[in-house]
Amino acid sequence: MRPFSARATAPTADERVRSILAAAHSMTVVSDGIHTEVRRLDGAGAMGHFHLHAPFEDTEAQTATRVPVRLELTDIAPTPVRDRVRARVKVTGVLAAPYDAEAAKSTCMEFGQAVLEDAQGRTYVTLHALEATELDPIATSEAGMLTHLVDDHSEVVPLLLRLVRPHPDSGMRRALPVAMDRYGVTLRLEYPHTHHDVRLPFKTPVTDIDQVGPQIHALLTTARRLSHTGHLLT
Repeated sequence: MRPFSARATAPTADERVRSILAAAHSMTVVSDGIHTEVRRLDGAGAMGHFHLHAPFEDTEAQTATRVPVRLELTDIAPTPVRDRVRARVKVTGVLAAPYDAEAAKSTCMEFGQAVLEDAQGRTYVTLHALEATELDPIATSEAGMLTHLVDDHSEVVPLLLRLVRPHPDSGMRRALPVAMDRYGVTLRLEYPHTHHDVRLPFKTPVTDIDQVGPQIHALLTTARRLSHTGHLLT
């Protein structure tokens, strides 16, 4: 687990994969040439459906039936931003028997590797890294919190825009929150033919969901203190 520090302003690839696996509502399981859409994960995420474990070391287990399997998950922004796909995750491994979607809720899967693909490129994540990473306390609540922000507190985004540097120019068509994690809020600034994301970090990473409200209020307080020229009022 990465230690919290004032320098941490965004989640690592390990943390993002951990969050996506935990918050997923659906995934595709590819095994033995068959694609199976698993659409209801009962709030337990992908790891409530699959139990990941390290490769077996004993010879007998290695020579037993081994069926390759791949889990495919897509991380989609809960708000109506342009280009809603935030990341894709693939987890590969093997099963002791062909995958059966109607079998017991948790299927044991011998872990191979996890791959995160996003705007920054492709990153490989090990089982050790996933096991050593604590789940972001916001991960499973992020979608509800962001949609609530957009639907019921639309005045918040213009305030948060005061914190963006350099300040968006007049060509910006729209700004919406696209992500939230323990380190801060990400806004997507949309222009006629492009868009880009800006992060507004919390003062300190949150360690409990109850800390999110105070951290957002702290950002808004700072934003309200900004003058029209973008300098802090004295």
